[in-house]
Amino acid sequence: MSDQVSTIAMADAAKPSGVRWKIFLLMLFLISINYIDRASLSVAMPVIAKEFDIDPAMQGLILSSFFWTYALMQVPGGMLADRFKPRIVIALATLFWGFFQALAALSTSWMLLLMTRLGLGASEAPIYPAGGKLNAIWMTQTERGRGATLLDGGAPLGAALGSIVIAWLMAAFSSWRVAFVVAGVGTMLCGLWAWYYIRNMPREHPSVNEAEARYLEEAHAIEDAATPPSSGASGMAYFRFRSVWCMCLGWMFFNTTFYGLLTWMPTYLFKVHGFDIKALGGASFIIFFAGFVGELVGGWIGDGWRARGGAPNTVFRTLFGIAAIMATVSIFLVAYVTNAVVVVVLLSTTLFFLRWCGMYWAIPSALAGRGKSGFLGGCMNLGGNIAGITTPLIVGFIVQATGSYFLALMYFAAAGIALLICSTLIDYSRKLPV
Repeated sequence: MSDQVSTIAMADAAKPSGVRWKIFLLMLFLISINYIDRASLSVAMPVIAKEFDIDPAMQGLILSSFFWTYALMQVPGGMLADRFKPRIVIALATLFWGFFQALAALSTSWMLLLMTRLGLGASEAPIYPAGGKLNAIWMTQTERGRGATLLDGGAPLGAALGSIVIAWLMAAFSSWRVAFVVAGVGTMLCGLWAWYYIRNMPREHPSVNEAEARYLEEAHAIEDAATPPSSGASGMAYFRFRSVWCMCLGWMFFNTTFYGLLTWMPTYLFKVHGFDIKALGGASFIIFFAGFVGELVGGWIGDGWRARGGAPNTVFRTLFGIAAIMATVSIFLVAYVTNAVVVVVLLSTTLFFLRWCGMYWAIPSALAGRGKSGFLGGCMNLGGNIAGITTPLIVGFIVQATGSYFLALMYFAAAGIALLICSTLIDYSRKLPV
């Protein structure tokens, strides 16, 4: 009997422990909370605007203020992850954005509320670049697609759940202030959980067995052997290469469509297709949850193809190409459809395929390796959040000038075509000699 127990124990010891997947499920959870906290002000704005007597123009300014500091801090956030490692950056970012989320409850004027949004943006900024760094450290080349989509999948999942969670908290406590405090304190507790569970290196984690540690070390050794030696140049030297520009621009065009739908889709469905509040909530959940499912599906297909020997350029150019084409066709057709159910189906299809591009978060480590992946991830997300700042304003201008959403939908379709071009021009097959 003891021999049988020993045999089972040895078999278990020989099997990699899979801690890396638990870490990225935690990252999925953290990014979902990230988007729930972002959505809180949009959900509460009707009540806050009445309380503080805020006009529509000032509401738009406050809602966009998050992106000012969020975009500004992307590259510094990535550099912090490279220098101090992702564990402390992720934990502190989560603690501080939870603090600013709760602090907003003490606001007595729109100016104080805006200041807390600036703090929230700056605090949330490092989470994605640090997550990209974590992907480079904890995943192999044939796992980073799934790691990237687990990391980025929190965006559509959080967008799907955000309005529901915050609205429920406001209803439960009959106060937007209490809802913000509960959300903020909950986020801070998640920051402590992140510090407790995440480690910078696999061998530092108490739950990683020898098989998982060796599996990752051997995969990284093979990857490092193909990496050109560092030239000692600064991070800005990466911008001598077309792939880096196309990565940043591709992520910007991806986010043009995503942030456009995130900010304007409810208003579009309400004004053009007559959705009431209840129908808007259900439709938004369906559309963004389709994006979450699509993100996971894309990562699974990509990694499976790579594991079967697919060349990086073939895999990524094909999958990003399919994603961009399907999203472009779907959003283009929305402009010509009058049936509300078909519109929801088309928007769900748009996000299902568009979110395959969450695998973009595997590109920084593909181009830079583990040493500078945080910096490149920050540069990429800076491009993405330029779209976050400009897209709501551009769409608002188009709608105001034309009195129609037709050209806004064509703008999203054009962004899809630009995403296709940029994704095709990236060379995913080699590390850059910087």
